[in-house]
Amino acid sequence: MTLIEKQGTFSNNVGLLLLYASSIGYTVTLGEAWRTPEQAALNAKKGIGISNSLHTKRLAIDLNLFHGEQWLLKKEDYVLLAKFWKSLHPLNRWGGDWVKVDAPHFSMEHEGVK
Repeated sequence: MTLIEKQGTFSNNVGLLLLYASSIGYTVTLGEAWRTPEQAALNAKKGIGISNSLHTKRLAIDLNLFHGEQWLLKKEDYVLLAKFWKSLHPLNRWGGDWVKVDAPHFSMEHEGVK
C-alpha cells in the first residue's frame, strides 16, 4: 500500500470514527492532524513525541472527546472508540495501547512506525 493510498484509507477511517463517536453520544473536536518534521523533532527533543511521528505523514490525528460539555481525558473514555478504530483496518493503531499512554491519538502504521 502506497503512502497516498494509506492516507486516503486513514482519512476515510477517521470519518467513520467521527460518525461512530456521534452515534454513541459523544462530541469530537479535532486536535492535531498535521505536524511539520521540524515540530516533530522539537517534540522528540523535549521528550513529548518522536521525530518520525506519523503526524508528519498525515497518518495520525489527536481527537478531543466530549460528553455533553465535559472534556474526557482518561484512557477509559476512549476504549469504545479505540475498539471501533482498530476494527476498521489491521494497520490502525491507538495511543492508549502504548506504554506512555496517549489516549486521544489514532494512527495508521507506516514503515514500522505506530
